[in-house]
This record gives sequence, structure tokens and C-alpha cells, in this order.
Amino acid sequence: MIDKSALGAVGKAFDIDIDRGKIYEFARAVLSEDPAYIDDERPVIPPTFLTTMFFWQNWEEGANPWDLVQMSQERGMHAEQEFVFHGEPPRAGDRLVGQSRIAEIYEKQSRGGSTLTFVKMITEFRDKVDGRLVAEAILTGVER
Repeated sequence: MIDKSALGAVGKAFDIDIDRGKIYEFARAVLSEDPAYIDDERPVIPPTFLTTMFFWQNWEEGANPWDLVQMSQERGMHAEQEFVFHGEPPRAGDRLVGQSRIAEIYEKQSRGGSTLTFVKMITEFRDKVDGRLVAEAILTGVER
């Protein structure tokens, strides 16, 4: 059962260094041959690349507030993922700081009459040098 007291929880900030080789590997993994991800000296990231944040986030103790939600592994699922870019996407060589927060917890009735509980976690990615907001990842989970 979801712990509603997790609402507003903020994880510790964590660093993400955008590496050219990792962009290439990610592009290959999603079967993209777009030269923007391969040929450029400072390639741009593919739109869903920031999902790799979980690797970085889990290295930093206390950075991932999702555990506080206590969503059931048996009744919960990943319902939606959205990425919002506030300008040009990051490129190889960029250094970002990510920070996640539990932004929403709400309920809806399913068509069958059961209660569905939704949780949104927003991760902001800021430029490590100037603090500018670069992108956001919005993860929505649901527990039936």
C-alpha cells in the first residue's frame, strides 16, 4: 500500500556526466542509426536517454525518494514516462545535476470500481555550471 506521507519527499542531488560513448551505446540499444547520436563530436542525447538517470541516482545514497512511496511490487506498475526539455537537449560533455521529488499522490476509481493510486515523481536536470533547468523526467506509477 502506498505511503501517502511520501508526498513532497525530495532526494539528494546527484551528478550526471553525459558521455559520448554512452550516447552511442544507448542509440544502438534503441536501434537508432541517426547520425546526430553517432557522428557528431558532441552528439545530442536521444530523447529518452535521461531514463539512464536511475543508474546514477542509485549510486548516491538518499537520492531516490521513490522507495519512500512503498508501492507494491505485485499491484504496482510503471504507467507513464514523460521527458520535457527546456531548450536544446544535453550533449556529450555536458554535466548535469539531477534531483527527484514526489510531486503528486492521488486516487481515481477504475471502471471496475476499485481504487487506483497514482504517484508522480519529477526529476529536474540542471546544468552543473550555471544551474539552468535543462530537462525534467516525469515518472507516473499506479497501484491497483
